[in-house]
Amino acid sequence: MVIQNVDVSEDSFKLNSFLVLVMAAASGITVANLYYIQPLLGEIARTFHVTQVSVGFTSMLTQIGYAIGMLLILPLADIREKKSLIILMLICSACSLIFMFFSFNITVVSIAAFAVGFTSVTPQLIVPLAAQLAEPKERGKIIGTVMSGLLIGILLSRTLSGIIGEYFGWRKVYLLAASLMILLATFLSRLLPICPSNSKMRYNELFKSMISLTKTFSVLREASINGAMMFAAFSAFWTSLTFLLESTHYNMGADAAGLFGLVGVAGAAAAPIAGRIADKKSPKFTIGIGILVVIASYLCFFMLGFKLVGLIIGVILLDLGVQSCQISNQARVHALSDEARNRVNTVYMVSYFLGGSFGSFLGSYSYAHFGWSGVCILGLLTQLIAVIVHKTYPNPI
Repeated sequence: MVIQNVDVSEDSFKLNSFLVLVMAAASGITVANLYYIQPLLGEIARTFHVTQVSVGFTSMLTQIGYAIGMLLILPLADIREKKSLIILMLICSACSLIFMFFSFNITVVSIAAFAVGFTSVTPQLIVPLAAQLAEPKERGKIIGTVMSGLLIGILLSRTLSGIIGEYFGWRKVYLLAASLMILLATFLSRLLPICPSNSKMRYNELFKSMISLTKTFSVLREASINGAMMFAAFSAFWTSLTFLLESTHYNMGADAAGLFGLVGVAGAAAAPIAGRIADKKSPKFTIGIGILVVIASYLCFFMLGFKLVGLIIGVILLDLGVQSCQISNQARVHALSDEARNRVNTVYMVSYFLGGSFGSFLGSYSYAHFGWSGVCILGLLTQLIAVIVHKTYPNPI
């Protein structure tokens, strides 16, 4: 079957379930670029003879690159045609992944890791596009479906990279990822509708408007802070897990760390459910429940982290809680402004991934200096901040 190029405007295009699934898959495949490194940290450290803290810094750089990439690139979707921007970023992602494949020392790895993060912003172009094309009454459900694909990509990326890294070397992971980006660019160029911008703003005006949007919408400020804390807890765990599993408590390799991603898929499966609850009740209600679930996950890690069953239960709870909060927060911020949807999403997602980047670094730092208990205390502290913010802001939605 030949796939025809969809050259129609967004106004005349009707979003269907097939394209929603395609967008979910594309988000998952692309966001995986950010997380391939986490199960490979031990392998990379041994390749270049560096410490856990040093290699943890490269993981942090990937997420900082992602945050900066979102800050500089995502606002363009409000003033440029969205389909062509998505294809361009996929091609740039392929180039940065090839750069990582050819890295020959830890400095080059760090630069390449930043570039991988900076260019892998496609999921955050796809999610607002899905929200834009969706009917308002189904927006939470559709965002939940696309985000479910995104989180499954995050989790399965660790499984894929862990297994390939263990048996074929960490470089092959990035070669495969680059090939997937090229294939994805070819496929999406045929399926996505052309979505021109309705805004006449200049690029520098976009940044001024984001400051104004942050001041105007208290919901955006609240979502940005508690989203950052949720992702900090998420990243601290996944960055530290590799070191825990390679310790004398478990004596496992990168493949085992990657297989834990399969466990977390159970939490990702709840994403559409969280979206429906947010549509029927209120996103703020779902966020409160999600914070409590993440607290429960870290209590499980703290008390049962040296038992395999404790890690498994904790991973399911962590992914369930973080994903529920993410879906609900995005439903809130995407409802704030149709005209400025990509800028609002930029403010939220930059905050989200800055939280994740510091979670990655502080997770590896806490494990190196305070062991697994230090990582668990770090995770609980992030949730204490999330609870305070959740209670401080009286937003009803």
